[in-house]
Amino acid sequence: MKRILIISYYWPPSGGAGVQRMLKTVKYLPEFGIVPYVITVKEDKASYPSTDESLIKDVPAEVKVFRTDTFEPFGIYSKILGKKSIPTGFSNESNPGLFQKFSRFVRGNFFIPDARVGWAKFAFREAYRFIEQEKIDTVLITSPPHSAQLTGLLLRKKYKFKWIADFRDPWTDIYYYDEFSHLSFARKKDLKYEKDVLRSADMIITVSKDVKRLLAAKIPGIDDKKISIIPNGYDEEDFANKNISADKNEFFITYTGTLADSYNPSVFFHALKKVIIDNPDVKIRLRFIGNPAVTLVDEMKNISLSENLELIPTVSHDRSVEFLLSSTILLLAIPEIKNDKGILTGKLFEYLAARKPIICIGPEDGDAAEIIDNCKAGKTFGRNSETAL
Repeated sequence: MKRILIISYYWPPSGGAGVQRMLKTVKYLPEFGIVPYVITVKEDKASYPSTDESLIKDVPAEVKVFRTDTFEPFGIYSKILGKKSIPTGFSNESNPGLFQKFSRFVRGNFFIPDARVGWAKFAFREAYRFIEQEKIDTVLITSPPHSAQLTGLLLRKKYKFKWIADFRDPWTDIYYYDEFSHLSFARKKDLKYEKDVLRSADMIITVSKDVKRLLAAKIPGIDDKKISIIPNGYDEEDFANKNISADKNEFFITYTGTLADSYNPSVFFHALKKVIIDNPDVKIRLRFIGNPAVTLVDEMKNISLSENLELIPTVSHDRSVEFLLSSTILLLAIPEIKNDKGILTGKLFEYLAARKPIICIGPEDGDAAEIIDNCKAGKTFGRNSETAL
């Protein structure tokens, strides 16, 4: 059987969206005659956005996982703010204070390409040892954190191997990139890292057509065949044997995951308020699974949606699936930022697996809108489409 070494910062018990893609890949690779080995970070040293012990069951017993030390500034940051976890990209920090702004500046200019860069040297040492010992000839590195890809650059100096770089998100084009107030030298260094990885990797995988376009634009003349698209997906086993259906007495609209200010779902809030007023006899509940930005919660309360609002803190993946299946409609919001057309969040595919109608707020000509339309799974509305909603 063929063997492959996978380097992934996010791994169970890490929770959140970042862990799903590679976890499910590893789960099913053995069925295709490929034996995966995983290098990741020690769970007690890691900076995870959340933890989810239920995901550990998806790791095949025969898969060997090697965990390393790391050095990261998030531990200090979280202690000062009194937080146990840090959202990816500070995504849910509304109206950041002076300390938060200073922290972003430090992160953007002294931790390049990201604040988990301290893990790269530990991952490299473990990968170096493992390749020497096991004679592995294929390495797959998934990011973000994009600093994980620096491991590939270091390994390339030592060995000849097939390097597959998997980009779940853009690098210097990520929607929150400008929040880190990079100075000129930092931007140049970050961009150089990105280009070096794109040139050096033998194969690049990403999640959507538009992200492929962004990556290809960094290296004019790059072979189009070098960059492949493998969208996110869902695991059928997560949805099997769950006899759960929507409550017929209540109309549940559910959103799971991150909802930051940049997602700008206001058009939906106001349209929903009109529907509630026009249908006083219908029990409508707007349910958020996760931690939506405080400013957005305040906005909903300001337009008198409090009685219809249900806020549920982050739950396990299994429980999240149950909430999807018990919903009437699922809400998806795409961040209102530059290059938003290529954002294909993993939750979209789990929404599809739940087989519930989807209301998407975002670019009507984006990749997510195309998939929803092709699957006849719902409809996408622009942010100026309140009457259409």
